[in-house]
Amino acid sequence: MAPVTRVTMKLVILALLIAGAYGCGLPTFPPMVNRVVGGEDVRPHSWPWQASLQYKTSSSYFHTCGGTLISNQHFNYKTQVYLGKHSMNTPNEKGSIAIAPAKIIVHELWDSARIRLVSFNDIALIKLQTPVQFSDTIKPACLPKDGQVLPNATPCYVTGWGRLWTGGPTPDILQQALLPVVDHQTCSQPDWWGSLVTGKMVCAGGDGLLSSCNGDSGGPLNCQSANGSWDVQGVVSFGSSLGCNYPKKPSVFTRVASYSSWINKVMNNLCAF
Repeated sequence: MAPVTRVTMKLVILALLIAGAYGCGLPTFPPMVNRVVGGEDVRPHSWPWQASLQYKTSSSYFHTCGGTLISNQHFNYKTQVYLGKHSMNTPNEKGSIAIAPAKIIVHELWDSARIRLVSFNDIALIKLQTPVQFSDTIKPACLPKDGQVLPNATPCYVTGWGRLWTGGPTPDILQQALLPVVDHQTCSQPDWWGSLVTGKMVCAGGDGLLSSCNGDSGGPLNCQSANGSWDVQGVVSFGSSLGCNYPKKPSVFTRVASYSSWINKVMNNLCAF
């Protein structure tokens, strides 16, 4: 898989969360997670909440970044959200569907002035034009408990169609990579990310071998809860400008558990319309 170097906020906004959560986090086809070191093709449809946000160029749509389905409707012009996708090179793939966004809500405290350094409040909700019918290939992820902080070295998996290495190709098949959580005390050390990392972020990886990369922005950091379901603990936000898989520069994710009240407020407002 590959870490995210600096991307424009427009793509990050479009890529983040799609929106609610009931009967969540339990795929029909459980992922093959043997905790091996190395990115790998995923089992087909084993992460059924993974979305691909695609931008139209000429007459075709192309993957730009990832997203996470957390309800049956919450995910303009020239943009579509692809759900149930496994192979990017397979047209009309069985079990997949493309839906246009109806409304994009960016966090009101997103700090656009510091975008060249790092993204703060790097989260948005996207409502789809039509509700999604859940199936074996399309299901919502669970959200973590409000304020939850994962212990150091918690095994989590990032998924996406981002570049396989710095400047490398993008894969056809959805990829997964094991990224252990790096606690804030470690990640905020001067030779790691220092003060650029806040308590509203999650660091994962940093061993110089695996991370997210360009095209993974907005995708989920999937962490299994005690009851066996999968929670989206993070949303891919940024990585080192030095390249993907850089030592002591783990992938940095927006900590979803820090935005529970904001997510609930936005979803309630959207449901009113």
